[in-house]
Amino acid sequence: MIPFLKDEYFTDWAERKVFQHVKNFVEEYNNSPSNEALQISLQNDRNLTEDEFSKISEIINKFGTPQPNKQWILDETEKFCKDKAVYNAIVQSIQIIDGKDTKFTSEAIPDILKDALGVSFDNSVGHDYLLDSDNRFEFYHKLEERIPFDLEFFNKITKGGLPNKTLNIALAGTGVGKSLFMCHMAANCLSQGKNVLYITLEMAEERIAERIDANLMNVTMDDLKNLPKQMFDDRISRIKNKTEGQLIIKEYPTASAHTGHFRALLNELSLKKEFRPDIIFVDYLNICSSSRFKMSGSVNSYIYIKGIAEELRGLAVEFNVPIVSATQTTRTGYSNSDVELTDTSESFGLPATADFMFALISTEDLQKLDQILIKQLKNRYADPNHHKRFVVGVDRAKMKLFDLDIQAQKSVLKNDTPAPTDTKPNFISSKTFNRNFENIKI
Repeated sequence: MIPFLKDEYFTDWAERKVFQHVKNFVEEYNNSPSNEALQISLQNDRNLTEDEFSKISEIINKFGTPQPNKQWILDETEKFCKDKAVYNAIVQSIQIIDGKDTKFTSEAIPDILKDALGVSFDNSVGHDYLLDSDNRFEFYHKLEERIPFDLEFFNKITKGGLPNKTLNIALAGTGVGKSLFMCHMAANCLSQGKNVLYITLEMAEERIAERIDANLMNVTMDDLKNLPKQMFDDRISRIKNKTEGQLIIKEYPTASAHTGHFRALLNELSLKKEFRPDIIFVDYLNICSSSRFKMSGSVNSYIYIKGIAEELRGLAVEFNVPIVSATQTTRTGYSNSDVELTDTSESFGLPATADFMFALISTEDLQKLDQILIKQLKNRYADPNHHKRFVVGVDRAKMKLFDLDIQAQKSVLKNDTPAPTDTKPNFISSKTFNRNFENIKI
């Protein structure tokens, strides 16, 4: 418990003094002090008067009673630390508001309270490779919670869906289908009974909801506008009856919101609506702002976009959810039928941060077939060379994606056949090597 206890938690000066001597002894000898050792340590403290020493001695003499259950002590001490940390934070906040604290401004109050509320006993200091082998074995055989796709090949390449605490990026050119993909996936997650948060910085909330309506109601965007009110209400009722999840769509002005705003939104939704998302969509990453950096001469687009990606991934870890977002291709990547990671616009730091990244590719031939080509660019869940490319069907009028039969995949999959590994390399003898290079001087 020593690493978590602080002097300021003890309001009584005598208890604080005893704690200081106990802490000094433990830090020096890595063991609990006996009552006699504490008495000697206090006798050597020249700052104590006779009366003070007598009062402290009374406290030490009580240490001889039998100790209760160890876990109970840990739990009670943790509760004590939490209570004292919150109390001290509130007192400090009042002093800041009254102008008595010259070190901090009122802007520091949220961080002070957040640090106090975050006090806990965490004894983990890392994974011991040999001693923790049993835990590691259980981890290997534990089924990780994932958000599955309704598209077969996406489930294959992600081993069943998107795990929590991850950042997943779709790379595509303008108008190819970044928002379509995210709206389709948001609709699918809602159908599974998941809670979905869709943050849009590009289109209005109503436009995103319109696309999800077309997807879930299985009507075209044009027909959606012509639906009578009664029919519209009936279809909404059917959707409600089929799912236990919720979908919240929140719009922010372009380039004005960052993870600080998203965190505040999540806390507000939890407080006011008891809504905790299972997955978050951000449409899209490049038009977010950074909570740490401002674009300037010293901060270029590489650092800025990489900073946004890191902050989004940190948010995914903090709230234990997968985050799905998108990014644009470069000008050359827009017309490229075989997009690579290097075609990522503005910052190559984005693919370095993402856990899963794939390209959405559309050509004239694919458009005629109502198909989109998917190409894996980075995959931390599985081998990215397995099903590196595949196609999915697209119904743009209904904002839906769907699986295609194996015949449609054949022309794509044959290009991903791995090269044979049984070919033998050609070697030359050391004599030949020496004869060929004997005249070379280094």
